[in-house]
Amino acid sequence: MRSVRPKIVIVGAGFGGLEAAKRLAHQRVDVTVIDRRNHHLFQPLLYQVATAALSPADIAAPIRSILANARNVRVLLDSVCAVIAAEKVVRLQGGAVVEYDWLVVATGARHSYFGRDDWSRHAPGIKTIEDATDVRRRVLLALERAETETDKLRRDALLTFVVVGGGPTGVEMAGAIAELARKSVSRDFRSITPHCSRVILVEAGLALLPAFPKGLQQRTLQSLEQLGVEVHLGAAVTEIAANKVCVGNDQIAAHTIVWAAGVQASPAAEWLGAAADRLGRVKVTPELNVPNHPEIFVIGDTAACGDGHGKALPGIAPVAKQQGRYVADRILGRTRDPFRYRDYGNLATIGRSRAVADFGRIRLSGFAAWLVWCVAHVWFLVGFRSRLSVMLSWAWNYLTFARSARLITGPVQALPAPAAAPLKGAIQ
Repeated sequence: MRSVRPKIVIVGAGFGGLEAAKRLAHQRVDVTVIDRRNHHLFQPLLYQVATAALSPADIAAPIRSILANARNVRVLLDSVCAVIAAEKVVRLQGGAVVEYDWLVVATGARHSYFGRDDWSRHAPGIKTIEDATDVRRRVLLALERAETETDKLRRDALLTFVVVGGGPTGVEMAGAIAELARKSVSRDFRSITPHCSRVILVEAGLALLPAFPKGLQQRTLQSLEQLGVEVHLGAAVTEIAANKVCVGNDQIAAHTIVWAAGVQASPAAEWLGAAADRLGRVKVTPELNVPNHPEIFVIGDTAACGDGHGKALPGIAPVAKQQGRYVADRILGRTRDPFRYRDYGNLATIGRSRAVADFGRIRLSGFAAWLVWCVAHVWFLVGFRSRLSVMLSWAWNYLTFARSARLITGPVQALPAPAAAPLKGAIQ
């Protein structure tokens, strides 16, 4: 009698979900990958799309193409609306029901505005290609409008860019905008000079890159200041509206605001009826299971998983990839040990030839760290074409300061008009 192959459903084709699917490819199991988008996205480089250094196709690849040779894997374009654990089925938004023997939830995270979701209209974050191209449109339109603006106050607001959040995304975004506005495009305009633009990074904490050692935090601050970025530490944002940011009792007149201050998990905990932490992440066992459901795994940004020393693992790609491999091995019976994360270090880039790297006893900054950052990110990109395209783009940008992806897409009239009058108490 022919045995029935186990049915595995993976929800989400980010770093963790895709790694699990690739690990299960060509095995004696049937795998279904469900994602609401048809592409896998390399999120760590989204900020480069937002600042016109790379195009979306450089950092994304169709999920079907990635898994084309895995004949035991099928891909569904849909969204999950419910998981019925008692029946071992996943209900999709399109109405279909998918059965599973093993379920892997890897649905990632979204922006968190700490209860002020109304801020998202004026301060978009960057989690998707649409987010990145929206930010790129805002930045480039601000420069275009400033070229013809004759009112000084309006022009100053157009050329002021505020990034909220001093983690890796905020630091990378602030540095990239500074290079774009001061070096890459100013020579293409006739009335904008490298000293016209202001880039402001606002961080509520007392240091940038809180996960890094103090020495590297200080080097990061120095590097940003060398790029002309104004860094405000210990400064909490109290209000965001069209063309202004309130920091404490002060106001900054700014046309372009980018949010990089917080994230929250997808609503997977609600689907599963599982306990969640304050960020909405599912509290999992050391084996990455939902308690009382050994057939359900939760990984990546969706999981609240400890590092064995009382701290939660960070929401970064290496964690998700290792968890994806571990879950696949556990399903295949290759391991019964609890999950253990191997920390290979932290990297953050600040700008051209500027980065910091923490490998424990070895700490790098400057050009050496930037080279390591470049190699690591190219290595983790999916597909030879993407790696080659990114390397060529970076080489061209490095030699010429050019930004080849400076395309304005979307409705121009959707942007709010610049502020017409000075803001009382504005930071000068």
